[in-house]
Amino acid sequence: MKGSYILILRLAESRECKIGKLGTILFKKGYYAYVGSAMNSIEKRILRHLSKNKRFHWHIDYLLKISHIEDIFYKESERKEECDIAAIMQKKFSSIPNFGSSDCSCESHLFFSPSRERFIEECKRMGMMQFYKDRSDRE
Repeated sequence: MKGSYILILRLAESRECKIGKLGTILFKKGYYAYVGSAMNSIEKRILRHLSKNKRFHWHIDYLLKISHIEDIFYKESERKEECDIAAIMQKKFSSIPNFGSSDCSCESHLFFSPSRERFIEECKRMGMMQFYKDRSDRE
């Protein structure tokens, strides 16, 4: 399955984190939505994000070490839509400049909200489906 996805992360307390070449960033306590794409396999990309043992390659890898993935949404597509999704999110949420967007002209692919529900509502509004990490998440 090809397409785009959004990871909704929870940061329990404000923390600084070194994000590769971006340097050290202060992340406020709250929720973050990271927009990505996987034009080979969304499932494999998401499983990589869920894995604790991985080589750090993307900006999100650094943030994942201090946060918790609360929800995952995805949208199947033969076309890379992550920048279109990021543009929609940019209009509705504050962002972390240059995060996850070093290979495009987007301002950011990481967005902040004190409310998890606002991110979930926006994902659903965009027609995204929830990705269940395991069977117990569905109950």
